[in-house]
Amino acid sequence: MSVESDPLEVLAAELTSWGKTRDLSGAMLLTRGGERIFEACVGYADRATRTPVTPATRFGIASVTKMFTACTVVSLVRDGLVAFETPVVDVLPPDRRPSTLLPAVTMHHLLCHTSGIADYCEEDESSPAYLADYADLWSELPSYSLNRPADFLPLFGDLAPYRPPGELFQYSNAGYIVLGLVVEELTGRPFTEVVQERVFDPAGMSASGFFRLDEPVPDVAVGYRREEPDGPWRSNVYSIPVVGGADGGAICTTHDLDRFLRAYADGSLLGPLREVVLSRHACWDDGRGEGYGVHLYPDGRYGHGGGDPGVEALAYRWPEDDVHLVVLINTQVGLAVEVRDAMITAWRG
Repeated sequence: MSVESDPLEVLAAELTSWGKTRDLSGAMLLTRGGERIFEACVGYADRATRTPVTPATRFGIASVTKMFTACTVVSLVRDGLVAFETPVVDVLPPDRRPSTLLPAVTMHHLLCHTSGIADYCEEDESSPAYLADYADLWSELPSYSLNRPADFLPLFGDLAPYRPPGELFQYSNAGYIVLGLVVEELTGRPFTEVVQERVFDPAGMSASGFFRLDEPVPDVAVGYRREEPDGPWRSNVYSIPVVGGADGGAICTTHDLDRFLRAYADGSLLGPLREVVLSRHACWDDGRGEGYGVHLYPDGRYGHGGGDPGVEALAYRWPEDDVHLVVLINTQVGLAVEVRDAMITAWRG
Protein backbone atom coordinates (compact mmCIF):
# COMPACT_ATOMS: atom_id res chain seq x y z
CA MET A 1 0.00 0.00 0.00
CA SER A 2 1.51 3.33 -1.01
CA VAL A 3 2.22 6.10 1.46
CA GLU A 4 -0.25 8.27 -0.47
CA SER A 5 -3.14 5.91 0.34
CA ASP A 6 -6.16 7.39 2.05
CA PRO A 7 -5.83 6.59 5.80
CA LEU A 8 -9.48 5.53 5.90
CA GLU A 9 -8.93 3.09 3.04
CA VAL A 10 -5.94 1.68 4.89
CA LEU A 11 -8.13 1.37 8.00
CA ALA A 12 -10.81 -0.53 6.08
CA ALA A 13 -8.22 -3.00 4.81
CA GLU A 14 -6.76 -3.40 8.29
CA LEU A 15 -10.12 -4.15 9.89
CA THR A 16 -10.93 -6.67 7.15
CA SER A 17 -7.59 -8.35 7.86
CA TRP A 18 -8.39 -8.48 11.57
CA GLY A 19 -11.60 -10.28 10.71
CA LYS A 20 -9.55 -13.05 9.12
CA THR A 21 -6.62 -13.17 11.54
CA ARG A 22 -8.01 -11.97 14.89
CA ASP A 23 -11.68 -13.02 14.83
CA LEU A 24 -12.93 -9.43 14.67
CA SER A 25 -16.64 -9.34 13.87
CA GLY A 26 -18.71 -6.20 14.05
CA ALA A 27 -19.70 -2.82 12.66
CA MET A 28 -17.82 0.48 12.95
CA LEU A 29 -19.01 3.98 12.10
CA LEU A 30 -17.47 7.47 12.06
CA THR A 31 -19.58 10.55 11.32
CA ARG A 32 -18.85 14.26 11.25
CA GLY A 33 -21.64 16.81 11.36
CA GLY A 34 -24.15 14.03 10.75
CA GLU A 35 -22.37 12.83 7.59
CA ARG A 36 -20.70 9.44 7.37
CA ILE A 37 -16.93 9.63 6.89
CA PHE A 38 -16.13 5.96 7.52
CA GLU A 39 -18.06 2.73 7.86
CA ALA A 40 -16.94 -0.88 7.99
CA CYS A 41 -18.71 -4.20 8.50
CA VAL A 42 -16.57 -7.23 9.28
CA GLY A 43 -17.33 -10.86 10.02
CA TYR A 44 -20.58 -12.69 10.69
CA ALA A 45 -23.74 -11.71 12.54
CA ASP A 46 -24.49 -15.44 12.71
CA ARG A 47 -21.57 -17.83 12.37
CA ALA A 48 -23.81 -20.88 11.92
CA THR A 49 -25.51 -19.49 8.81
CA ARG A 50 -22.51 -17.35 7.78
CA THR A 51 -24.78 -14.31 7.69
CA PRO A 52 -22.51 -11.30 7.20
CA VAL A 53 -22.59 -8.18 9.34
CA THR A 54 -24.23 -5.26 7.51
CA PRO A 55 -25.07 -1.66 8.50
CA ALA A 56 -28.53 -2.97 9.45
CA THR A 57 -27.14 -5.50 11.94
CA ARG A 58 -28.21 -4.89 15.53
CA PHE A 59 -25.76 -5.63 18.33
CA GLY A 60 -25.92 -5.95 22.07
CA ILE A 61 -24.34 -2.85 23.60
CA ALA A 62 -23.89 -3.89 27.25
CA SER A 63 -23.29 -0.90 29.53
CA VAL A 64 -23.63 1.74 26.81
CA THR A 65 -27.28 1.24 27.81
CA LYS A 66 -26.60 3.24 30.98
CA MET A 67 -26.68 6.41 28.88
CA PHE A 68 -30.29 5.54 27.96
CA THR A 69 -31.18 4.87 31.58
CA ALA A 70 -29.72 8.19 32.70
CA CYS A 71 -31.57 10.05 29.92
CA THR A 72 -34.82 8.41 31.00
CA VAL A 73 -34.34 9.44 34.63
CA VAL A 74 -33.39 12.98 33.54
CA SER A 75 -36.60 13.18 31.51
CA LEU A 76 -38.55 12.30 34.66
CA VAL A 77 -36.74 15.09 36.50
CA ARG A 78 -37.56 17.46 33.65
CA ASP A 79 -41.22 16.49 33.93
CA GLY A 80 -41.27 17.11 37.68
CA LEU A 81 -41.78 13.49 38.75
CA VAL A 82 -38.57 13.36 40.79
CA ALA A 83 -35.53 15.51 41.59
CA PHE A 84 -31.84 14.70 41.52
CA GLU A 85 -31.79 15.32 45.29
CA THR A 86 -34.72 12.98 45.99
CA PRO A 87 -33.80 10.13 48.38
CA VAL A 88 -34.44 6.76 46.79
CA VAL A 89 -36.30 5.55 49.88
CA ASP A 90 -38.87 8.29 49.23
CA VAL A 91 -39.68 6.68 45.87
CA LEU A 92 -39.28 2.93 46.28
CA PRO A 93 -41.30 0.94 48.83
CA PRO A 94 -39.35 -1.49 51.05
CA ASP A 95 -40.23 -4.54 48.96
CA ARG A 96 -38.86 -2.93 45.78
CA ARG A 97 -35.49 -1.69 47.00
CA PRO A 98 -32.37 -3.13 48.62
CA SER A 99 -33.09 -3.88 52.27
CA THR A 100 -29.76 -2.28 53.20
CA LEU A 101 -30.26 0.95 51.22
CA LEU A 102 -29.21 3.94 53.28
CA PRO A 103 -31.79 6.76 53.55
CA ALA A 104 -29.23 9.32 52.35
CA VAL A 105 -28.81 7.73 48.87
CA THR A 106 -30.29 10.03 46.21
CA MET A 107 -30.91 9.92 42.48
CA HIS A 108 -27.74 12.00 42.06
CA HIS A 109 -25.63 9.36 43.82
CA LEU A 110 -27.00 6.55 41.66
CA LEU A 111 -26.58 8.48 38.41
CA CYS A 112 -22.89 9.29 39.00
CA HIS A 113 -21.89 6.06 40.77
CA THR A 114 -21.29 7.53 44.23
CA SER A 115 -24.12 5.72 46.06
CA GLY A 116 -21.82 3.32 47.93
CA ILE A 117 -24.29 0.43 47.57
CA ALA A 118 -22.92 -3.06 47.07
CA ASP A 119 -22.78 -4.27 43.48
CA TYR A 120 -23.92 -7.63 42.15
CA CYS A 121 -21.16 -7.66 39.52
CA GLU A 122 -18.04 -5.93 40.83
CA GLU A 123 -15.82 -4.67 38.00
CA ASP A 124 -12.99 -3.33 40.17
CA GLU A 125 -10.22 -5.94 40.00
CA SER A 126 -8.84 -4.75 43.35
CA SER A 127 -12.11 -5.55 45.11
CA PRO A 128 -12.54 -8.84 46.99
CA ALA A 129 -15.94 -9.07 45.31
CA TYR A 130 -14.47 -8.80 41.78
CA LEU A 131 -16.15 -11.14 39.32
CA ALA A 132 -13.87 -12.09 36.44
CA ASP A 133 -16.60 -13.68 34.30
CA TYR A 134 -20.10 -12.19 34.24
CA ALA A 135 -21.41 -15.53 32.98
CA ASP A 136 -20.59 -17.12 36.36
CA LEU A 137 -23.49 -15.20 37.92
CA TRP A 138 -26.02 -17.49 36.32
CA SER A 139 -24.78 -20.80 37.72
CA GLU A 140 -27.43 -20.60 40.46
CA LEU A 141 -29.83 -17.91 39.27
CA PRO A 142 -30.99 -18.78 35.73
CA SER A 143 -30.34 -15.98 33.25
CA TYR A 144 -33.76 -16.58 31.69
CA SER A 145 -35.42 -15.52 34.98
CA LEU A 146 -34.16 -11.94 34.73
CA ASN A 147 -36.91 -10.03 32.96
CA ARG A 148 -37.40 -6.87 35.06
CA PRO A 149 -35.19 -4.77 37.38
CA ALA A 150 -36.74 -6.33 40.50
CA ASP A 151 -35.50 -9.75 39.39
CA PHE A 152 -31.92 -8.60 40.14
CA LEU A 153 -32.58 -7.73 43.79
CA PRO A 154 -31.73 -11.23 45.10
CA LEU A 155 -28.18 -10.69 43.80
CA PHE A 156 -27.42 -7.60 45.89
CA GLY A 157 -30.47 -6.46 47.86
CA ASP A 158 -29.27 -7.79 51.22
CA LEU A 159 -25.58 -6.92 50.88
CA ALA A 160 -24.13 -4.34 53.24
CA PRO A 161 -23.24 -0.98 51.63
CA TYR A 162 -19.60 -0.37 50.84
CA ARG A 163 -19.72 3.10 52.37
CA PRO A 164 -22.06 6.07 52.90
CA PRO A 165 -23.15 7.88 49.75
CA GLY A 166 -21.10 10.71 48.30
CA GLU A 167 -17.72 9.62 49.67
CA LEU A 168 -16.20 7.92 46.64
CA PHE A 169 -16.83 7.10 42.97
CA GLN A 170 -17.25 3.37 42.33
CA TYR A 171 -18.81 2.18 39.10
CA SER A 172 -21.99 0.31 39.97
CA ASN A 173 -24.24 -1.91 37.89
CA ALA A 174 -26.53 -2.39 40.88
CA GLY A 175 -26.98 1.37 41.17
CA TYR A 176 -28.43 1.46 37.67
CA ILE A 177 -30.70 -1.49 38.42
CA VAL A 178 -32.11 0.63 41.27
CA LEU A 179 -32.63 3.50 38.80
CA GLY A 180 -34.61 1.07 36.65
CA LEU A 181 -36.78 0.30 39.66
CA VAL A 182 -37.30 4.04 40.18
CA VAL A 183 -38.37 4.49 36.55
CA GLU A 184 -40.93 1.71 36.89
CA GLU A 185 -42.23 3.02 40.21
CA LEU A 186 -42.71 6.57 38.95
CA THR A 187 -44.32 5.61 35.64
CA GLY A 188 -46.16 2.42 36.54
CA ARG A 189 -44.80 0.82 33.36
CA PRO A 190 -42.01 -1.62 32.43
CA PHE A 191 -38.60 0.05 32.23
CA THR A 192 -38.05 -1.03 28.64
CA GLU A 193 -41.30 0.57 27.48
CA VAL A 194 -40.40 3.86 29.15
CA VAL A 195 -36.97 3.94 27.46
CA GLN A 196 -38.65 3.26 24.11
CA GLU A 197 -40.99 6.21 24.63
CA ARG A 198 -38.55 8.68 26.17
CA VAL A 199 -35.29 7.84 24.36
CA PHE A 200 -35.57 5.57 21.31
CA ASP A 201 -38.64 7.17 19.73
CA PRO A 202 -37.65 10.85 20.11
CA ALA A 203 -34.08 10.11 18.96
CA GLY A 204 -35.31 8.29 15.85
CA MET A 205 -33.76 4.99 16.92
CA SER A 206 -36.22 2.85 14.99
CA ALA A 207 -33.98 -0.24 14.89
CA SER A 208 -33.22 -0.33 18.63
CA GLY A 209 -34.90 -2.15 21.46
CA PHE A 210 -34.66 -4.56 24.36
CA PHE A 211 -35.12 -7.79 22.44
CA ARG A 212 -35.12 -11.12 24.22
CA LEU A 213 -32.36 -13.55 23.34
CA ASP A 214 -34.98 -16.21 22.64
CA GLU A 215 -37.04 -13.89 20.43
CA PRO A 216 -36.71 -14.38 16.63
CA VAL A 217 -35.94 -10.75 15.76
CA PRO A 218 -34.32 -10.18 12.35
CA ASP A 219 -30.88 -8.61 11.92
CA VAL A 220 -29.75 -9.25 15.50
CA ALA A 221 -26.15 -10.41 15.81
CA VAL A 222 -25.43 -13.47 17.91
CA GLY A 223 -22.80 -12.78 20.57
CA TYR A 224 -19.95 -15.29 20.66
CA ARG A 225 -17.42 -16.18 23.34
CA ARG A 226 -14.83 -18.82 24.01
CA GLU A 227 -14.65 -20.47 27.42
CA GLU A 228 -10.98 -21.24 26.73
CA PRO A 229 -8.57 -19.31 24.45
CA ASP A 230 -8.51 -21.98 21.75
CA GLY A 231 -11.88 -23.53 22.52
CA PRO A 232 -14.94 -23.57 20.28
CA TRP A 233 -17.14 -20.53 19.86
CA ARG A 234 -20.27 -20.57 22.01
CA SER A 235 -23.22 -18.19 21.78
CA ASN A 236 -23.83 -16.01 24.82
CA VAL A 237 -27.44 -17.13 25.26
CA TYR A 238 -26.65 -18.63 28.69
CA SER A 239 -24.15 -15.95 29.69
CA ILE A 240 -26.23 -12.77 29.95
CA PRO A 241 -29.80 -11.96 31.07
CA VAL A 242 -32.46 -13.03 28.60
CA VAL A 243 -33.42 -9.40 28.06
CA GLY A 244 -31.51 -6.19 28.66
CA GLY A 245 -32.36 -3.73 31.37
CA ALA A 246 -31.31 -0.60 33.20
CA ASP A 247 -27.64 -1.47 33.63
CA GLY A 248 -27.03 -2.95 30.18
CA GLY A 249 -28.15 -5.11 27.31
CA ALA A 250 -30.06 -2.91 24.87
CA ILE A 251 -29.66 -3.85 21.19
CA CYS A 252 -28.81 -1.18 18.59
CA THR A 253 -27.29 -0.49 15.20
CA THR A 254 -24.30 1.79 14.77
CA HIS A 255 -26.49 4.32 12.96
CA ASP A 256 -29.03 4.38 15.78
CA LEU A 257 -26.27 5.10 18.29
CA ASP A 258 -25.10 7.92 16.01
CA ARG A 259 -28.66 9.29 16.05
CA PHE A 260 -28.73 8.99 19.83
CA LEU A 261 -25.49 10.93 20.22
CA ARG A 262 -26.88 13.62 17.90
CA ALA A 263 -30.12 13.97 19.88
CA TYR A 264 -28.16 13.84 23.13
CA ALA A 265 -25.93 16.69 21.96
CA ASP A 266 -28.54 19.00 20.45
CA GLY A 267 -30.84 18.97 23.48
CA SER A 268 -33.62 16.92 21.88
CA LEU A 269 -33.42 14.35 24.67
CA LEU A 270 -32.06 16.28 27.63
CA GLY A 271 -33.35 19.82 27.06
CA PRO A 272 -31.98 22.44 29.47
CA LEU A 273 -30.67 19.69 31.78
CA ARG A 274 -28.03 18.72 29.22
CA GLU A 275 -25.35 20.78 30.96
CA VAL A 276 -26.11 19.17 34.31
CA VAL A 277 -25.83 15.70 32.79
CA LEU A 278 -22.48 16.55 31.17
CA SER A 279 -21.02 18.18 34.28
CA ARG A 280 -18.27 16.40 36.21
CA HIS A 281 -19.95 14.97 39.29
CA ALA A 282 -17.28 12.41 40.18
CA CYS A 283 -13.81 11.31 39.09
CA TRP A 284 -12.24 8.03 38.04
CA ASP A 285 -8.73 7.12 39.16
CA ASP A 286 -7.52 7.35 35.55
CA GLY A 287 -8.50 11.00 35.08
CA ARG A 288 -11.91 10.47 33.55
CA GLY A 289 -14.84 12.41 34.94
CA GLU A 290 -18.32 11.05 35.43
CA GLY A 291 -21.48 12.90 34.48
CA TYR A 292 -24.91 11.37 34.79
CA GLY A 293 -24.52 8.05 33.00
CA VAL A 294 -21.72 9.33 30.78
CA HIS A 295 -17.93 9.22 30.95
CA LEU A 296 -16.03 12.48 30.37
CA TYR A 297 -12.56 12.00 28.89
CA PRO A 298 -9.43 14.19 29.10
CA ASP A 299 -9.29 14.48 25.28
CA GLY A 300 -12.67 16.25 25.22
CA ARG A 301 -14.89 13.37 24.16
CA TYR A 302 -17.74 11.91 26.12
CA GLY A 303 -19.67 8.68 25.84
CA HIS A 304 -19.70 5.17 27.24
CA GLY A 305 -18.28 1.71 26.66
CA GLY A 306 -19.60 -1.71 27.44
CA GLY A 307 -18.65 -5.35 27.58
CA ASP A 308 -20.54 -8.56 28.22
CA PRO A 309 -19.78 -12.15 27.29
CA GLY A 310 -19.84 -12.00 23.48
CA VAL A 311 -20.29 -8.22 23.41
CA GLU A 312 -17.98 -5.22 23.06
CA ALA A 313 -19.33 -1.71 22.44
CA LEU A 314 -18.11 1.89 22.38
CA ALA A 315 -19.98 5.10 21.54
CA TYR A 316 -18.25 8.50 21.73
CA ARG A 317 -18.75 12.11 20.71
CA TRP A 318 -16.08 14.79 20.27
CA PRO A 319 -18.12 18.01 20.64
CA GLU A 320 -15.49 20.37 19.25
CA ASP A 321 -15.12 18.30 16.08
CA ASP A 322 -18.78 17.24 15.88
CA VAL A 323 -17.48 13.69 15.37
CA HIS A 324 -19.12 10.46 16.53
CA LEU A 325 -17.38 7.09 16.76
CA VAL A 326 -19.26 3.83 17.27
CA VAL A 327 -17.76 0.33 17.56
CA LEU A 328 -20.02 -2.71 18.01
CA ILE A 329 -18.49 -6.19 18.17
CA ASN A 330 -20.15 -9.60 18.61
CA THR A 331 -17.04 -11.65 19.39
CA GLN A 332 -15.39 -11.45 22.79
CA VAL A 333 -11.85 -10.85 21.57
CA GLY A 334 -10.87 -7.65 23.39
CA LEU A 335 -10.39 -5.59 20.23
CA ALA A 336 -12.78 -2.69 20.77
CA VAL A 337 -10.15 -0.29 22.11
CA GLU A 338 -7.67 -1.21 19.36
CA VAL A 339 -10.34 -0.65 16.73
CA ARG A 340 -11.24 2.68 18.32
CA ASP A 341 -7.62 3.83 18.37
CA ALA A 342 -7.11 2.79 14.74
CA MET A 343 -10.23 4.74 13.77
CA ILE A 344 -9.08 7.84 15.63
CA THR A 345 -5.63 7.67 14.02
CA ALA A 346 -7.13 7.32 10.53
CA TRP A 347 -9.69 10.08 11.10
CA ARG A 348 -7.09 12.53 12.33
CA GLY A 349 -4.87 11.58 9.38
